[in-house]
Amino acid sequence: MLASSIPPSLLPLLLLLLPPPSLPAEYTRTSDPPMRSLKLQGAPLSHLVLDSRAGHLYVGGVDHLYQLTSDLEVMSHVRTGPHLDSPDCLPPIVPQDCPSATPTHNHNKLLLMEAGQGAGPGSLIICGSLYQGICDKRSLSNISQLIYTTSNPVDTQYVAANDPRVSTVAVVITTENKQEGGGAGSALRLMLVGRGYTSKGPGDIPPITTRRLFPVVPPRRAFSQEEELGKLVVGSYSEYNNHFVKAVSHGNHVYFLFSRRDMWHKKEYRTYASRLCISDRSFYSYVEVPLQCGAGYNLAQGAWLGNHSGEPALFVVMAAGQASTPVATARSALCVYGMSELDAMLRRAQEVCYTNGGQGSGGQEEAYIEYAVSSKCLKLPKDSLSEYPCGGEHTPNPIASAVPLPATPTFTSTTQLTAVTTATEAGHTIAFLGDREGRLRKVLVRPDWSGDLYGSVMVDSGNSVSADLLLDESQQHVYVLTNSRLSKVPVSSCERQTDCGACLSLRDPYCGWCVLEGRCSRKHACPRHTQPNHWLWSFEPTNQCVTVTSLQPANQSKDEQTQVTLSVIQLPALTKAESLSCVFGLLPPQLAIVVGTSITCQSPAPELLPPMSTGSDHMILPVSLRFGHVTITTGNMTFYDCGAVSRLNQTSQCLACVSSVWRCNWCPLDQICTHNQSCYNQHIILNQRDSPGLSSCPLVFALQSSSLVPLGLSSSVVLQGRNLDVFTDEAQYVCVVEVEGVQLNLTAVVEEANDNTQTFTCSSHQFQFAVTQLQYSAPVYLRRGERRIDAAPGLRLHLYDCSAGQSDCSQCRAVPPEYGCVWCPGSSAPSCVYNQSCSSVPADTCPPPLITQVLPVSGPLEGGVLVTITGSNLGMSYQDVVGAVTVAGVQCRPVHEGYKISTRVVCELQPSGRQRAGPVLVTVGTTPPGKSVQIFTYQDPQLLDLVPDKGPVSGGSRLTIRGRQLLTGSRKDLSAYLGPQPCYIVEEVNDTQLVCQTGSINQTGGVPVRVFFGKAERTVPGVSFRYLDDPVITDVTPAESFYAGGRVVMVTGRNLDVVQKPIIAVWVEPVDVQRVRRRRRLALLKARQQLVFNSTMTTVLEHCKVQSPSEMSCLTPTVSPEVKVKGVWFQLDNVRVHYESIKGKRFTYYPNPEFFPLNREAPDSPYRFKPGGVIAVEGQDLIRAISRQEVTARLGDQECEVKTLDNTHLYCEPPESQPLSVDDSELPSLKVFMGNLQVDLGLVQYDSDSLISPVPLTAQIGLGAGAAVIILSVLVVILMYRRKSKQALRDYKKVLLQLETLEINVGDQCRKEFTDLMTEMMDLSSDVGGPGLPLLDYKTYAERVFFPGQQVAPLSRQLDLPESRRQTVEQGLQQLNNLLNNRLFLTRFIHTLEAQQGFSQRDRGYVASLLTIALHDKLEYFTEVMKSLLQDLVQQYVAKNPKLMLRRTETVVEKMLTNWMSICLYSFLKEVAGEPLYMLYRAIKYQVDKGPVDAVTGKAKRTLNDSHLLREDIDYSAVNLTVLVKNGVEVQPCPVKVLDTDTITQVKDKIMDQVYRGAPFSQRPAADSLDLEWRSGQAGHLTLSDDDVTAVVQGRWKRLNTLQHYKVPDGATVALIPRSQSSGGVGVNQVFQTGEKTPMLEGEEEEGLRLWHLVKSSEDPEIPKHRKSSMRERERAKAIPEIYLTRLLSMKGTLQKFVDDVFVAILSTKRPPPIAVRFFFDFLDDMADKHGIDDPETVHIWKTNSLPLRFWVNILKNPQFVLDVQVTDSIDAVLSVIAQTFIDSCTTSEHKVGRDSPVNKLLYAREIPRYKQLVERYYSDIHSAASGCYQEMNSTLTELSGSFASEMNSLVALHELYKYINKYYDQIIMSLEEDSSGQKMQLAYRLQQVAALVENKVTDL
Repeated sequence: MLASSIPPSLLPLLLLLLPPPSLPAEYTRTSDPPMRSLKLQGAPLSHLVLDSRAGHLYVGGVDHLYQLTSDLEVMSHVRTGPHLDSPDCLPPIVPQDCPSATPTHNHNKLLLMEAGQGAGPGSLIICGSLYQGICDKRSLSNISQLIYTTSNPVDTQYVAANDPRVSTVAVVITTENKQEGGGAGSALRLMLVGRGYTSKGPGDIPPITTRRLFPVVPPRRAFSQEEELGKLVVGSYSEYNNHFVKAVSHGNHVYFLFSRRDMWHKKEYRTYASRLCISDRSFYSYVEVPLQCGAGYNLAQGAWLGNHSGEPALFVVMAAGQASTPVATARSALCVYGMSELDAMLRRAQEVCYTNGGQGSGGQEEAYIEYAVSSKCLKLPKDSLSEYPCGGEHTPNPIASAVPLPATPTFTSTTQLTAVTTATEAGHTIAFLGDREGRLRKVLVRPDWSGDLYGSVMVDSGNSVSADLLLDESQQHVYVLTNSRLSKVPVSSCERQTDCGACLSLRDPYCGWCVLEGRCSRKHACPRHTQPNHWLWSFEPTNQCVTVTSLQPANQSKDEQTQVTLSVIQLPALTKAESLSCVFGLLPPQLAIVVGTSITCQSPAPELLPPMSTGSDHMILPVSLRFGHVTITTGNMTFYDCGAVSRLNQTSQCLACVSSVWRCNWCPLDQICTHNQSCYNQHIILNQRDSPGLSSCPLVFALQSSSLVPLGLSSSVVLQGRNLDVFTDEAQYVCVVEVEGVQLNLTAVVEEANDNTQTFTCSSHQFQFAVTQLQYSAPVYLRRGERRIDAAPGLRLHLYDCSAGQSDCSQCRAVPPEYGCVWCPGSSAPSCVYNQSCSSVPADTCPPPLITQVLPVSGPLEGGVLVTITGSNLGMSYQDVVGAVTVAGVQCRPVHEGYKISTRVVCELQPSGRQRAGPVLVTVGTTPPGKSVQIFTYQDPQLLDLVPDKGPVSGGSRLTIRGRQLLTGSRKDLSAYLGPQPCYIVEEVNDTQLVCQTGSINQTGGVPVRVFFGKAERTVPGVSFRYLDDPVITDVTPAESFYAGGRVVMVTGRNLDVVQKPIIAVWVEPVDVQRVRRRRRLALLKARQQLVFNSTMTTVLEHCKVQSPSEMSCLTPTVSPEVKVKGVWFQLDNVRVHYESIKGKRFTYYPNPEFFPLNREAPDSPYRFKPGGVIAVEGQDLIRAISRQEVTARLGDQECEVKTLDNTHLYCEPPESQPLSVDDSELPSLKVFMGNLQVDLGLVQYDSDSLISPVPLTAQIGLGAGAAVIILSVLVVILMYRRKSKQALRDYKKVLLQLETLEINVGDQCRKEFTDLMTEMMDLSSDVGGPGLPLLDYKTYAERVFFPGQQVAPLSRQLDLPESRRQTVEQGLQQLNNLLNNRLFLTRFIHTLEAQQGFSQRDRGYVASLLTIALHDKLEYFTEVMKSLLQDLVQQYVAKNPKLMLRRTETVVEKMLTNWMSICLYSFLKEVAGEPLYMLYRAIKYQVDKGPVDAVTGKAKRTLNDSHLLREDIDYSAVNLTVLVKNGVEVQPCPVKVLDTDTITQVKDKIMDQVYRGAPFSQRPAADSLDLEWRSGQAGHLTLSDDDVTAVVQGRWKRLNTLQHYKVPDGATVALIPRSQSSGGVGVNQVFQTGEKTPMLEGEEEEGLRLWHLVKSSEDPEIPKHRKSSMRERERAKAIPEIYLTRLLSMKGTLQKFVDDVFVAILSTKRPPPIAVRFFFDFLDDMADKHGIDDPETVHIWKTNSLPLRFWVNILKNPQFVLDVQVTDSIDAVLSVIAQTFIDSCTTSEHKVGRDSPVNKLLYAREIPRYKQLVERYYSDIHSAASGCYQEMNSTLTELSGSFASEMNSLVALHELYKYINKYYDQIIMSLEEDSSGQKMQLAYRLQQVAALVENKVTDL
């Protein structure tokens, strides 16, 4: 949200965006789960408090405070901000005194309840981030009522952190008021506050403080931090930057949970729990212990004090930190710590620190004193802890345990957990966990501390859950606070489950099935939950619902009523007075008798049963067991109907009845199927299960006569039956035959047989009806009277007609003989008839075969093709034609599958050996052969050549194979192959040409081209088709076009020339279809249907031109504005490449640009043009989809050269003279061409430009010849001059026109860039606010300032001496140290060295720094020597020119001054100036990296330095990479934004900037030590590098590889992996010392090649063509580059705030200036007074030279001296301009700029006067402040000496100094001996002693 991401300085711009004060909160309610949610203002909401007595909720957020009911209804709403404030100022804020004050958001930092006095309502404590974190009290009953506030707080009332990112926690405690004499029973209410360190505002507030709440008696104040109330004293506030998570009160103690860097051991971040006695006013009892949670979970995110297994426990959600930073990753866990174990661990730490010096029993360290205070563990008496459980004045404190309290994670997550609360349900502990994605997880914590995740609810997707997670007073709901919502989530959804199965499948510890109440409930809500089987817990996996396992009987007839017994498991016990009932279906309940687990019920009366459904012989009824109205369980019972069994089987009722699955019996006389065991008419046939064996059913079981019955002949049918003797009535038998639904009744005569069978002879009948096939099957059965006798299944008569379908003799004779069909050569026409129906003699033989068609009529010599012969009488069977077919005289082998009786023969052509032709002959039997009319030809087809001869392996190429006689065989016999792969024939084949399309293949290479004619194979002689690698498209530019199309799209790639007809295709859809789709989609969503409108999609195509294997050009197709472009792709034969897959984004079509006529006032009139100028064309969206190079303009028949094109203007330069028109008009018209778009802008008319009137003829006549010549000469010169002047002026105007157009956008661009930058910097400032500021330690800082540019400074070296000499040399150096502490020796030593000619300026600086190190432990002495030497220096310059003093570092003392300032200002850098300097550095880096930076020249598109400006237009685009980062054992994706023009090293640097964001530069691995690996699904792993075999070499230039070069797409996945040793990578320790990185100016010259990246650097500046180029061209060459200077302006505007912040931090006197500055400026003022210098300018110059120019400019130009960062050449170029601005601001001379001033001076011309005022006010404020700071300075110097002296390697420095003594030994000795005081002190002799010891010259003495 706004408040959390935008710094105070931006808020004036953004106040308008703040929401109005009284917008209603948005309330939503969801049904699944039933969750209430309320949207509130004030995001991010930070705190939630529940008043359990009143049931009210209180929510604190940014600028807003809410009071709500338990049902989330707003009771009261208060606005708490924004207000005018600044973290740098103390309240009350007066704008005049606090210029940095801006309207600032108020973040709620603390929200606590304080009990009321007596029956009072109590108060709500609210602390915000405004006004240094002061607090208010408001009424709990109505928060709009203020109980306490202060408008003028004192510094002891600053409670919360003034930074939104720094945590604050607190707890309210009540203790006995002993100190204040309140008497017994009087209470003291206090608030213990834990807060992190803030870099701004008061820096002396301890991490934990005690604040007074009640009583408050003047002069005491509420919330004040009083001396007697106690605090946690720490040695360094910034180092011990505790990130507090929770504060809780438990028993007699208060506990704080926080994370911080472990300063004692490994410097890693850890989580700690600390404890204080509530009664301890002095923090004597403070003790802390690290909490260990599994592997690597080290940063606490949230905590809750709850219960586990009846014991208090601390539940903590921990996250794994990113590397060694306080940044939490997504990997997190829940760990539970028993409070008894925690207390034991804390007591153990106290005990060993009290009584055993912190040592454990084994001598190992178990406890120590933390927070850098002067205390240590002691060895007090053993009973000290029991005597002083809360410590005392004599006990050590604060104590930290070195032994962590371990815990195994109860639950782990890959999403960051942020909050935890717990509940106890039925003895089980349930943890509710909130996470960063807005999800609430539910975990059952088992007694062994393991956890089971059983549920998850998405509360507010994408928004992190706040650490304040609370249960309501009934423990039924969880209140979840997210970014802008408060939600009330039920703890379970038991009551929503309606059946036992659903309830138990929930696996929710809250839920169980309450059996006798029939509902899913919590345990306590089920009355008999203590009795077995009454409440079934859903989380118990062995539990199952009450279930009916069996019913006896499981089925019964619907016509009877019986006892039904149900067997039930899990049946709950009932009291004697209670009973169960059975319910069948929907029938009334009836009493059930329970015996153990068996329940007996009476089945329903038959008349009560519901009717059976039609078509079914049974129904299933549920049998429910009920307790009252509650159904306990249900089983199923089947009721069957035997009558329905027979009704459903009319053909064999008896058989169906007795063979059914039900117990049905058949009564043959009654014709009924019954469940009874007896029949009304006695005789019964039992069910086969009761009477196995042959069925006793009366049955017709077979046909005795033939089942084949010819039509048209009288035939008799004889049936056989059995068991028919059961019928005793006189009824007659009738045979029934059903033919096509018509029953034919035939009388039957019965004959009895001995074996209980009967024969029924049916009367003869002539069956007659029309049939279309040979036979028809008709059912036949027997009827006795009205009683149908069962017939065996499948009993049928086969009625047949010989003539049906038998059209010729062969077909007739082929009918099986049992049918008796013959070919009868009758009178009218021969036909196939039944043998008894033929009046003549049947034919024994058939006529000869008749052939009607042969296909195909040609075939190859090798045969192998199938020939199909159709006709009649072609045999009666396949055997008839075997060996009977010849084709052109060659046997043709018939194929069995293709033979069709009489009408078709298919035979396989046999080889002929030669070309021949002839008819087809078929011979059947002894008849003459049949002969075809068609002639069959044996041919020899030939292949001649093919075009093209290559194509891609994916196929899709069209091949044309040319040859002769290609129409051999049929089309289906023809097939083509390229090697093993088929080539698909796509067009009609003719005799000379065949076209086929290639298929895909899996390898490249040449393959033969084969064509098969049947089995005959032909190949193209001497030619193979070459499969080549598929074309690959690596880049396509540009990415957009106008609708008009015609824009040239350049496609680059590989193997593009293997494609015949490449195509660019655009897939479009009409806009109205889009609307229809949208409407229909909405209408159909409910029906969950999907419609596809592919029919409406159309494709627009355009052919491309291949220019080389790596390049082709396509013109974008024209697209109608009425359509929507759905996609663009390239069709390369079978390879389809979508534009999105190449570039990672869509190809965009834009509306055509709009041009305005040249003469807008009168479009029909010509535009008047003065020659020599440019024509300005106006329009809109001119460059949205085209570039200047692609646009041409023509004026008449000549070109109008396009010079500049921007979004609204086109400038073109027409010819000097008016061109001719290309049409019928007199004047030429201006036409602009953009692809297919052609725009006529109107006619143009040139103005005649007579520059000067000709010399009058009269004057020539009137003058003499000599005078005429002179005047003529003068006139010619004037004429030329005027012409040239006008020309130059016109050119300058043109340039101004271009500049004006470009400068319009700078303001808007600055604002946009600044907004983007601030968004980025807000993310960054979260790192900087705490320990994230990568400040160098003092030793490194000193090395870099004292010894700039040296690879190995003396501080890092050791004395390189043999062990035998070490002691002697060290003794000598110690004596030298003593000598240096003699002021006389030191001054003589320095003056002597400076007098030597060979003592260079570099030597002077080096000696000064060595002296600084050697005397670092005596800074007071060092200062006095420096002052003494400076007084000598002043004396020298006063005599010469005092203004030049300290201008350069030419003497030892000047370098000493530099070092002295550096030492004294380190703490100022650390606390004040470091952060704005770092923010400026990061802002510059971010801005520079957003644009291309040339890796070779260091030039950048975004810079302040014109000499480092990349002037060329480089096309680049942002690429989002997903970087796989290994964090512990997990690999996590990290998004990083880079540019496609970045070199691989630049990409690696940007990745490491992101991955190691919180880590100092020196702790990162070097880019050279890592390889960048691109990981792609298809390409696998590809290692990218700046230079490899793929690098592009052009002439003598080799280009560095970029992401563009490798075609790495947007969204690609990469990984940084350690480089193998063989590749010679640079390790971490080999990083260059100062963090500077210079570009590769020389380049790795190999084989004479020069490296380049974005531009080729020229070694020599181009020599201007003085005489060749015209004046006009030279003017343009000078002016046009200034167009690029708008980029500098844009960069300057974007960085302005950060530059201001640094300058103000350095030069502000709002906080007292550093003591060293005041001290030294006083010294300079004294020197000026002493020497009578009245000129204030001189003193100003001295101060400027001593501080801003000597120290601050150095720091500004080299932030790597202070910060652990890398300064690249491009960043250094920007810093140089800022440093120069600082220099200009400190000078007294007036800052004047003109046209010829350097660009870098022009940039800040407007700001420098303002900065000058800052400098002058700084100097004057220090001057006017009370002086006399010498004593304070001395104490500061003493402190500094002690703080850092141990880090100085003084022995090495002394050894280095001795080298200079040795070099100038004689001169120094002479100088010392010349001095009388030196002689008295024997300085020369002492130096000789030093030389003897150091150089082993003992023998020489």
